[in-house]
Amino acid sequence: MAESIRKRPDLDEYMMAIAVGVRARANCLGSHIGSVLARDGHIVSTGYNGTPHNTPNCVDGGCGRCSNRDDYPSGTGYDLCICVHAEQNSLLQAARFGIAVEGSILYTTWRPCFGCTKEMLQAGIVGVRYGEDWAPKPDLKEEYERLQGYFSEGVLKVDLPDGAESHTPGS
Repeated sequence: MAESIRKRPDLDEYMMAIAVGVRARANCLGSHIGSVLARDGHIVSTGYNGTPHNTPNCVDGGCGRCSNRDDYPSGTGYDLCICVHAEQNSLLQAARFGIAVEGSILYTTWRPCFGCTKEMLQAGIVGVRYGEDWAPKPDLKEEYERLQGYFSEGVLKVDLPDGAESHTPGS
């Protein structure tokens, strides 16, 4: 009986699968995102979205915006939200432990927002790989694309592992 040969995932597929695993720890009531920062093919940090270190989780009432979702339609109330994005957490965890991130690629289960894009560029991240697409309002799309164009190794979509498409709890 011949053994079946399993396809070894390429580096992008491997890192994205890990980002999906990291996403399982997300505690935001609105969306579950996971990210991995990798340099030279090695993981330097991970992050998921949720409340800051040593504060109550969203599910425990830690974020007023998340706890009162009916009061804040999608895309509003971000100035009240205390949740830290997965991409921010990857950067901040590396900083917390003194790990350099310059030259890294960030893998994230959802395409980064404007704020995370700016922070990654400032930290010297050279590329982004994302699973699910996100886009700003149509009138901001050109500026968003321009900003993401500054990553020297680009912003590329990577297929999520089978069954891992949803970024929202309960989906």
